[in-house]
Amino acid sequence: MLDRHLLPLQRRLLQPPAQALVSAGISADIVTLVGFILGLLAIPCLAAGAYLPALALIVLNRIADGLDGAVARLSSPSDRGAFLDIALDFFFYATIPLGFAFADPENNALAAAILITTFVGTGSSFLAFATVAAKRGKTTESYTAKGIYYLGGLTEGAETIIVFTLMCLFPAAFPVLATVFAVACMLTTLTRWYQGWISFGETKERK
Repeated sequence: MLDRHLLPLQRRLLQPPAQALVSAGISADIVTLVGFILGLLAIPCLAAGAYLPALALIVLNRIADGLDGAVARLSSPSDRGAFLDIALDFFFYATIPLGFAFADPENNALAAAILITTFVGTGSSFLAFATVAAKRGKTTESYTAKGIYYLGGLTEGAETIIVFTLMCLFPAAFPVLATVFAVACMLTTLTRWYQGWISFGETKERK
């Protein structure tokens, strides 16, 4: 919901560091992989109850996620880069609730499981829509720089990071935050299913 409004500001802020990385010969794929590794390091931090270091790693992961696209646009965007970006992002998102479940299984495990389940819904509906949209040659005007068709929704990247930040700042509230966000993610999934039902309802006549 917020991503398309934040993209212009993000691009302006990341342009200088992206140019520096391109000048240094660092590829977008390397930025993606480094960011992914930093994001994974948040899991042991969360499990140990080190919530502020975990938050710092989550933020670094998100900065890298923006930088890889900026670097790609300044050099050579690739299908591999688009694939890595979206595949690793979805995996990273699911690891954060898992980290909170490790931190306090008794209080957090159920809410984490519910949230991860709804993440599967948002991620699978997003990718399913993108796959069929690409087959039909559809494009999106709001996210023209994305490597695949980008279907927005109530819960996108910005909303997810806001919730992760709140979880790290107020870890005792994780079950409530996770449950509320899971409901929002389920609404996103339902709207994407509906959009797919409507958008792809017409089929070509087979001979």
